[in-house]
Amino acid sequence: MRIESIDQLQEALHRRHYIADRGLATAVYLTLKLQRPLFLEGEPGVGKTEIAKVIAELLGTDLIRLQCYEGLDVNQAVYEWNYARQMLHIRLLESRGEQASEVELFGKEFLLERPLLQAIQHSNPQPPVLLIDEIDRSDEEFEAFLLEILSDFQITIPEIGTIKATQPPVVVLTSNRTREVHNALKRRCLYTWIDYPSFAKELDIVRAKLPHAAEQLARQVTFFIQELRQQDLYKIPGVAETLDWTAALVALDAQALSVEIVENTLGVILKYQDDIEKVSGETTRQIIERARVNT
Repeated sequence: MRIESIDQLQEALHRRHYIADRGLATAVYLTLKLQRPLFLEGEPGVGKTEIAKVIAELLGTDLIRLQCYEGLDVNQAVYEWNYARQMLHIRLLESRGEQASEVELFGKEFLLERPLLQAIQHSNPQPPVLLIDEIDRSDEEFEAFLLEILSDFQITIPEIGTIKATQPPVVVLTSNRTREVHNALKRRCLYTWIDYPSFAKELDIVRAKLPHAAEQLARQVTFFIQELRQQDLYKIPGVAETLDWTAALVALDAQALSVEIVENTLGVILKYQDDIEKVSGETTRQIIERARVNT
């Protein structure tokens, strides 16, 4: 799909059930037009990963995802050699009385491509979307390595040479801000903070994603989640939890919230026992009453 304007992009995202405000739609549009990485920061569950998936769907291309974690290195992110296959090849040659050369053993047929190399070597006409998810969970050393790749979109493999992307991938980086990402990386990206949505926006998201949910239920669930975000909780529920909870309540044939059904399903939206205990009982009853009055 060819994107000609921000309005067109915003409408296309909406048709794919992603409700993007003008600021985020503008950032995505500029990312596509300027071929600059998009750096998305925000709390977990607000739609950072989802936007990359929708962009890939919108462009009709592949999504290549690199999930970051502490200790991530080149072998997991870029490439490594298929040692098992190399050993089998050596034994096969030895059985024939032959000897494998280093050039032969380190050819492309023995190369295992990891996400970064996959994105650079992508051969389809449409460049892929490369999602580098939760970059804040990786080490600073990997962040520095990534900085070099995003500058030139090329990777040097000593045994083979330098591989350069014919078309740079569309790059989306996400961070939950568990640590600060270095400014040098942010400077190479277009930056956007995705906040928790307003009541109206979150209700639109619920309606778009779960159109079969009863209107009263959708409004009360959205109000309840919005109220929970004002509580002093260890882990505040995101939009992902709103959708999970709504789907669970629909599966239980609920048409509206009640104290009993909320307390029986709090584990869908709250993941810590201390938070569940804090919300259960009087707090739940008060929020439900306010939800009935205000929605």
